[in-house]
Amino acid sequence: MTWATRDDDAAPPAGGDARRADTQEGRSPQPARDANALLTSAAAGDQHAFAALYDLLSPAVHGTARAVLRDPHLAAEVMQEVMLEVWRTAPRFDPGRGSARTFVLTLAHRRAVDRVRAVQAQRDRDQRVADADNHIPFDSVAEEVEDTMERTRVRGCLGSLTETQRDAVVLAYYGGRTYREVAEELGAALPTVKTRIRDGLIRLRDCLGVAS
Repeated sequence: MTWATRDDDAAPPAGGDARRADTQEGRSPQPARDANALLTSAAAGDQHAFAALYDLLSPAVHGTARAVLRDPHLAAEVMQEVMLEVWRTAPRFDPGRGSARTFVLTLAHRRAVDRVRAVQAQRDRDQRVADADNHIPFDSVAEEVEDTMERTRVRGCLGSLTETQRDAVVLAYYGGRTYREVAEELGAALPTVKTRIRDGLIRLRDCLGVAS
């Protein structure tokens, strides 16, 4: 099936709103119909049909998204996006080329996979930034400390740091953790941890008499 954006930009009705409107107007709720017929009617602008379609397929759409994303909140967002897309592209639905359920769930799977890729891409960008930041000023100062002074003197100078500076420096310098890992372990914000490590290493350098 091919899909295209429908001309009607009006927001689709929520799942139960249309039936409640019918009841309030004295009409009986929309009878259950198969997804193909509902989507065909929705394509003609029948909001009540779309509301019934929403109730019929949205649980399966949410389940499909959650199976891919493993996050109920992201899955709920994807479900809303998919059902909105179904409303907008309904006029291009052709029941002769496949069932409405199959095409809606295919759309849900594709949208969920796209969301996974987007989330992973953001994580990769964050990690690259964190890895790049690890070299300033950690590498230059820490290597000077290690190459120039003995560990006993370093331990002695660690006592001149504040407790928060010392914890961050020890985790990064002796524990080999990245800035982000230190932040997660200490439960502190990443910029705060970077500042603690930078200031702590500067104080170590001054205590040990390492030339800047």
